Amino acid sequence: MAVASISGSGSAEARATDKAIVLVHGGFVDGSGWEGVYKILKKDGYDVTIVQNPTTSLAADVAATKVAIHGQTKPVILVGHSYGGAVVTESGTDPKVVGLVYITAFAPEQGESVARLTSNPAPGAPIPPIVPPQDGFLFLDKAKFVASFAADVKPDLAAFMADSQVPWGLDALNGTITVPAWKSKPSWYLVATEDKMIPVDVQRMMAKRAGARTVEHAGSHAIYVSQPAAVAKLIETAASEAK
Repeated sequence: MAVASISGSGSAEARATDKAIVLVHGGFVDGSGWEGVYKILKKDGYDVTIVQNPTTSLAADVAATKVAIHGQTKPVILVGHSYGGAVVTESGTDPKVVGLVYITAFAPEQGESVARLTSNPAPGAPIPPIVPPQDGFLFLDKAKFVASFAADVKPDLAAFMADSQVPWGLDALNGTITVPAWKSKPSWYLVATEDKMIPVDVQRMMAKRAGARTVEHAGSHAIYVSQPAAVAKLIETAASEAK
């Protein structure tokens, strides 16, 4: 059941440190963007692992994520940003996973891919500035990266993100989901209302379809970088509520 907001301070009542947190990044970036969220979760006593996806294919990223999941000794809250949402949707059926958190992320249905979810944008929807594939990999136009991906990130860091993009494989974009984990695991979703990569209406549709407990924050696609406290709060809420 989706709800408009979640209350709670993110302090003692939200600390369920009997859970481990696994953070999964999306396309064009690596796991270092989770640093701010990581520091908050660690300070609050959580075991935290950051997956470094190769982003060459959905299958490879799911395999990397399952290695991280299997390395945990506690029940896992699996968190995905952007394309990382597809990765957690496919890998989250693992028995160790007890909850899914989507941070302005894709939550595909069975047989869907990120490519399919983005193939028919509504009139007026933002269009990610993806340049034509280079040797089977995708990049964002550096000149448009900040405005589309990281508009509220500190300018020097946003520029660094644009210049340090990780190649995103077409096999990752086109990878399809077999069994969506959100059909059997509770989920939480953060909608970033100023996202220029995933239209807000698409975020809300996926959150509602997944039955996710939903919060909305004004922020860019890189809200996990620019507003780590808001993101960590939702993750801690999931950790406290998941059984």
